[in-house]
Amino acid sequence: MKLNKLSALLAASTLLAASSAAMAWESEDGAHSTSASVALGTDYMWRGYSQTTNDPAISGSFDYAHSSGFYIGTWASNVEFGDNASSEIDLYAGFGGDIGESGFSYDVGALRYYYAGENYDWNEYHVSAGYSFFSASINYSNNVYDSSEKGIYYTLGFDYDLPMDIALSAGVGYYDYDKKVNGAGNPDSATDYHIGVSKELAGFGWDLTYIDSDSDAEKIYSDSLTDSRLVFTISKSM
Repeated sequence: MKLNKLSALLAASTLLAASSAAMAWESEDGAHSTSASVALGTDYMWRGYSQTTNDPAISGSFDYAHSSGFYIGTWASNVEFGDNASSEIDLYAGFGGDIGESGFSYDVGALRYYYAGENYDWNEYHVSAGYSFFSASINYSNNVYDSSEKGIYYTLGFDYDLPMDIALSAGVGYYDYDKKVNGAGNPDSATDYHIGVSKELAGFGWDLTYIDSDSDAEKIYSDSLTDSRLVFTISKSM
């Protein structure tokens, strides 16, 4: 990415952080709360492949949560697919929390993907569970990529707190597509992996994650978008 474009992203992240500071709020009884975040990353990797053609990305979110476990929010980022899409805007809602004192947690919800400049918007539904250091999720769409076909993305995750308040996160994802989604002759599944560390320092979140995908992912999405890489992200939550 050219230097002037990266500088513009940095300036935008600074302005968004400043404007979002007023968005964090909690009611007196603690039942209602809002929060916001902004992040700048060297890439926007989603399920093993770049959504910005290997360029940096700036993203932001705004969320409302209720003490019952209900939440609703939005998240947005720049994207680059080689067409007219300039940004992705996600709208989501769900319900989650802990299951008594069992140590188990859960989350169920729905998400709508919008792409400014194009009309291939689509919906996805998920259910996830966690226990101790481990988590798993199933993400289902009957119209993945606005293809009128099914796509199911499975994940397994592991999170562990290291010394010095450093968090370790690792996971694997498996995308199972209907055969028609990726075209004749292409694989109908792809696997991606990641492992990374993060830390809160000086009021910001710092994350460094290694991401890679299998050969089937390379055939579906292209080698250049799925090559192994380190992604660095700095974020601010409010």
